[in-house]
Amino acid sequence: MKGNAVYKRAFNGCLELLSGLDMGTHLPSEADLVQELNVSRTTVRSVLSSLTKNGILALDGARRQLIRHPEKSDYFPDTQTMSAGAAVERRFMEWILQGDFRAGQLLNSAELARQFGTSTTTIREYLSHFQHYGLLERRPNSAWVYKGMTPEFAGEIYDVREMFEARSARDFIELPAESAEWKALDDIEARHHHLLANIEARHPEFPALDEALHRLIHKASGNRFIIDFYEVISAIFHYTYQWNRDDEQQRSIVALNEHLAYIAALRSRDPRAVDARCRAHLKTARATLIRSIRLGPFGA
Repeated sequence: MKGNAVYKRAFNGCLELLSGLDMGTHLPSEADLVQELNVSRTTVRSVLSSLTKNGILALDGARRQLIRHPEKSDYFPDTQTMSAGAAVERRFMEWILQGDFRAGQLLNSAELARQFGTSTTTIREYLSHFQHYGLLERRPNSAWVYKGMTPEFAGEIYDVREMFEARSARDFIELPAESAEWKALDDIEARHHHLLANIEARHPEFPALDEALHRLIHKASGNRFIIDFYEVISAIFHYTYQWNRDDEQQRSIVALNEHLAYIAALRSRDPRAVDARCRAHLKTARATLIRSIRLGPFGA
């Protein structure tokens, strides 16, 4: 169990939950934690057992009580909490970002599998996402051709993203007040304020926070095609975003403030305000993506 990414994600998620509790607080029930962490009761029990052994929790009768706040060293590294697909995504996009990777370059799934330490099946499933959106083209003998990221490609993909996210945002504001999504939005909003207060040292954390907000909104649609599309746009945006680092901190500040305005509109449940804030933010994000693509990974 402890080598399992699901267990490790649940463990880290529980640590996040505990970090916001007062010392001496009793934990929610196992059933509540199952809902909060979106894992099985068996996984929750394994997590609670480990936290007790680590001196973070203690038994108080039939309940567990917080006796020590989590420290950074208690968390599993991000690389250990990823699914196989997510790990391949990170390696693949970092490879594009850091390597001499040009339009027309041939890729071989067997070679990529060896390089990334995974199966050819996992590689093919991941690359197929990009084939569907025209970024890669499949060739015989397990070969693929990278067709390149162009401003025209970015414009097309953002036209679709704007439609999908505007629809998802409308679905989000229809969620009941007691839905877990609103609690997740509280956490994301607090993380925005914390990042803005420490932006000089921590601005590289923005892409992960950006993804958390937009993924939460897209999932509210309950539409598997919209959710699957976001997986692709997320991978493209968050790695091309890094191609231009000249004004990265300032771009992050602008986006964080736009996010906070967007979150305020969601809380208002006013469809017009939500639509306006959504489209204004995506207009900025589109311009950022196109500028990064024009500059390219090598500042060209």
